[in-house]
Amino acid sequence: MKKKALALVLSVAMMATMLSACGGNSGTSSTDTSSTTESSSTETASSTDTAAPAEDELAEHVTIKWYLEGSNVSDDTEVMAAVNEYLGEKLNMTLEPIWGTWGDFDEGASLSLQSGDDVDIYFTCSWTTNEYSQYAKDGYYVRLDDPENNLLEKYAPDLLGLIPDVLVDGANVEGASGFGVYAVPGYKDIANQYCWDVNVTLLEKYGYTIDDVKNRSFDQFGELFETVKQGEGANFFPLLPESSVIERCVNRVAAIDDNGLLSYYFNPENPSEPLSKYGNVLQNKFATDEFRTFAEQMSKYYAAGYVDPECANSQTSQETRTAHQLEGSYLIGVQSYAYGYEAQASQERGIEVQFVPCEDPYIDTVSSRGAMMAISTASKNPERAMMFLNLLNTDPYLMTLLEYGVEGVHYTLNDDGCVVFTDKRADYTPWRNGMGNITILPPQEGEGVGYVERFKEYYGASHMLPTTGFTFDTDPVETEVAACKSIVEEYSTALYMGSAKDGMLDEMLERLDGAGMQKIVDEANRQLDEFFKSK
Repeated sequence: MKKKALALVLSVAMMATMLSACGGNSGTSSTDTSSTTESSSTETASSTDTAAPAEDELAEHVTIKWYLEGSNVSDDTEVMAAVNEYLGEKLNMTLEPIWGTWGDFDEGASLSLQSGDDVDIYFTCSWTTNEYSQYAKDGYYVRLDDPENNLLEKYAPDLLGLIPDVLVDGANVEGASGFGVYAVPGYKDIANQYCWDVNVTLLEKYGYTIDDVKNRSFDQFGELFETVKQGEGANFFPLLPESSVIERCVNRVAAIDDNGLLSYYFNPENPSEPLSKYGNVLQNKFATDEFRTFAEQMSKYYAAGYVDPECANSQTSQETRTAHQLEGSYLIGVQSYAYGYEAQASQERGIEVQFVPCEDPYIDTVSSRGAMMAISTASKNPERAMMFLNLLNTDPYLMTLLEYGVEGVHYTLNDDGCVVFTDKRADYTPWRNGMGNITILPPQEGEGVGYVERFKEYYGASHMLPTTGFTFDTDPVETEVAACKSIVEEYSTALYMGSAKDGMLDEMLERLDGAGMQKIVDEANRQLDEFFKSK
């Protein structure tokens, strides 16, 4: 590997990251957002000075297994050879990644954890089956700041100082070993912003422009869909939805937890305020007028042949969506936005992609736990796992190697020091936002010089949802939540994708009522009231 050229770029990137973290942010919004960019402590001058392990702690060579989400990796041979040469020198360890995909991670990771598999580190977050706060409470994750064995203090004392306060706050939950940090937050997109994912190449082929999407509401997309479907043929499906994400593009609604039962409606003009119709009151997600209108419109689009039937199959939905994206075989999809992702998406799909925001970016509890790495309580080497997570998030060379691959093989650097991917990138495409601190990566060609500074400014101007920091404790209604979640799983894919039969929504609502849904809503609002009183 051409380490010298890359080292220069990464040194500049790391210095920019540190200066930005120490200097705060000048972005403004309608709420006080300083905590979204200011670090919880000031980091040391160099990442290489932090928490160097003692030689006796590295005496035994160990293997660390790492379960990731969102991967598209068919060949990691050259990458892992370089990674393990480096980790062997630094930490006397070998890394074995488990490349979970969008289609198999939920089932695979949760089963692995519940079986007590010999896996050291798992991706976790607020939206996967191995949901962070619940699995911490159930004892699957090691408390990293445990007073009796504080792994963060011993092996990563400056790590959380590189991460915005809002992410550190989100990592503090009530777990099996008390209130504390049970995972390392990933410094990626720290806010929610749902967007229409537009295939501009295809849109312009049929005489439209991006303004034809921007100036239409969801129920007015039909003309675009019909025109393109007629031109592309019966087996082309212009609308590419994703589960509940498409509803969030249509309605200004935030998720409260991973159970998918409750919604919080916010003001589309100012997400730091609730929607006046509902105020600071949580709703049965499926019982609002807004959800019914959305479901009815999806049914119309599905009946017109605008949605691939495979998307309406919960077993194939995610993989079908990913395939259509990579093939560029769609007109309008949906995307939970990450700043600058258009460039990466366009490169991966071979088309021009533009995202049309449906609201301003906002931070809530879900987004503050959007991508994390937890050490399993089944790990035989939690100390070495913590050392690895510290190195991963503070060492630009290691993070770049794992994220982008081997220089000269998977990418090259242009004259500006930006990453230009080669054809080999198709064999090695991890989910960039799923590993950790992306602010120590060199920018990609489409992002340009100064990307990290723009990234921090963008997210520094995010609105804070009134419910940010609230976690619904489902223990008092555990039985009702389990029953209602099971019912929703029977119906939700059909409702979100438009394949629901007439009367299905009413049938589901009736069953939810019988299973105690109102008790859940009442308990959640009781807790939310207490949360607001304590602020």
